[in-house]
Amino acid sequence: MITGIYDVCIGVSDIDSAIAYWQQFGYSVDQTGSLSAESAQRLYQSNSALHSVRLTHQTADHGLIRLMQWEHPRNEGLGLASMRVRGNRWATTMTADVLTILNQAEEADRAGFPIRYTMPYWEIIYNKDRKMRPFLDDTIGVREALLLQPLTRQVLFQRFGYSVPNYGQINEQSAFKASQVTHMGMIVQDDSKETIQFYEDVLGLLRVRDDVETFYEFSEAGRVFFDLQPGEKFIVTAFDDPRSSATDWQAARSGRLYIVRFPEASVVPEQFEKAQPGCLGMSLYTYRVGEVEEYRDRIQASSARNVTEICLDEFGDRSFSFTAPDGYFWTLIES
Repeated sequence: MITGIYDVCIGVSDIDSAIAYWQQFGYSVDQTGSLSAESAQRLYQSNSALHSVRLTHQTADHGLIRLMQWEHPRNEGLGLASMRVRGNRWATTMTADVLTILNQAEEADRAGFPIRYTMPYWEIIYNKDRKMRPFLDDTIGVREALLLQPLTRQVLFQRFGYSVPNYGQINEQSAFKASQVTHMGMIVQDDSKETIQFYEDVLGLLRVRDDVETFYEFSEAGRVFFDLQPGEKFIVTAFDDPRSSATDWQAARSGRLYIVRFPEASVVPEQFEKAQPGCLGMSLYTYRVGEVEEYRDRIQASSARNVTEICLDEFGDRSFSFTAPDGYFWTLIES
């Protein structure tokens, strides 16, 4: 009925330069389409004419990129703002060459481009309690780097010592030896977890990780990426394509949704007005579903808000949109 996150939608001011950027990550142009301001208002609640290009990545059926050029953008989006913002969305991509991307970031910074980035931090992903003998045992983990630019909010990771067959496929011919977007993230505050239940109970996604805590003291990447202060933490819950597995990490599928949940006592600004369709930057995720009428009825009966009618999107697909209980805007597309 539902699969992994389909599109990462990005509001852009120059669609050709955006295409050229994502081609470096192995994407290519697949579809183009347009909507009038009236039709865009009906589906995306943004009163502006729209021209979009969908970028595909090899044979991937998820983790695609949709570039959305609005005639009259609402605003500049989140830009280089902190990741610690309710409304923040980001896209994570696997690479076989994280240092080449770091080299590019350093050159962009040196040339005066607006950019923020980190070093590739070492993180143990699976079997965190494993004791290894340095220089004797294999290292098993990832290097993760954050890359923020005015229109993109990306995390890049490179694996070492392990593989997951259905979790990202690298395009070896691409300049950055990169996969499709493997997982996407959002920031919430909800100690009760009631709002994130929506993704399991209503959308029908598979909860694969729950209540995984990241503390300032134990994660350098988490500390830097999300501006953690001493003594602070966040909690991660992940939702997958139902064909994935909650117990066998080798059966995991990309297209995962990561929800980073800060305690309600933490200071986390809210900026949803800069992260919705019509804004520049990463402003929307989509899912494909098998029975769009059934999903609309289910969502209409839930605590979601602003549920639109089913109508054709810019590519001619039957779609509808809504605001989830956590405040994020979504669009579902009939597969």
